[in-house]
Amino acid sequence: MTDAIADATPDYVEWIGRQEVVDDEIALAPALAAAATLNDTRTLFEVGGALPPLWHWFYFLPRAPQSALDNDGHPRRGGFMPPIPYPRRMFAGARLRFHHPLRIGQLARRVAVIRDIRQKSGRSGSLAFVSVHCAYYQGESLCIEEEQDIVYREPGPAVATPSVKDWPPLPVEACSRIVVPDSTLLFRFSALTFNAHRIHYDRPYAIGEEGYPGLVVHGPLTAVLLLELVREQVARPVREFSFRGLAPLFDLAPFRLVCAADGDRLSLAAQAPDGATAMSADATLGG
Repeated sequence: MTDAIADATPDYVEWIGRQEVVDDEIALAPALAAAATLNDTRTLFEVGGALPPLWHWFYFLPRAPQSALDNDGHPRRGGFMPPIPYPRRMFAGARLRFHHPLRIGQLARRVAVIRDIRQKSGRSGSLAFVSVHCAYYQGESLCIEEEQDIVYREPGPAVATPSVKDWPPLPVEACSRIVVPDSTLLFRFSALTFNAHRIHYDRPYAIGEEGYPGLVVHGPLTAVLLLELVREQVARPVREFSFRGLAPLFDLAPFRLVCAADGDRLSLAAQAPDGATAMSADATLGG
């Protein structure tokens, strides 16, 4: 904790160590809505059943009043998260350990702690990185540990429309899936996560205000889809998962999910229409 405080900008030192505790029921209805959104018609979801990995993102949702939202749709900063002034906010990556599945129909608790805040200058301007550790419990059992990377940045130049090229050949024995990220999918995922960020459903705002060529695919949606590919193709449970967003994806063209296995380890990627890796990820399988 001492090193983190030393590296943090002085204005935000008081936010390091700040804690937020949220209780929620892992109700059946959000799981059924998520299954419908992700087109999962094969899994039987019922009370007492296990929640798939990453589906905890459909719970413990922020419920800021409408009057507390900023122009971009995010809650105004300065509560749990520090009031960093840079307007662009992204869930850039995370590292997770799945100890036990959350069980549908039971109460759960999320304990979130801000671990670190750092500011840097990059090619696109000033950046701020906020590291948030989240622990999820049911009863006395620690079910999931998650370290989130939240990035704030200054406005940059407009993002070019991605070109469409042939995807590179798949690695030997790799599996893949093509995703068509239409506006309906993005809207439903925003609703599932109670995410009002306008870049995901308001095309005039996304293009005119934030300089994107189309609607932006949620980073968490891409991560969930990668693990859904694993869940479809691999019988063993995922014990660890990490991902890093490298470039945005848009609703302008399909993208490809790829999973290649090497023993207990999986190498995953979401490939943009031009073949570039938009999200890289790794998973470790359990017994």
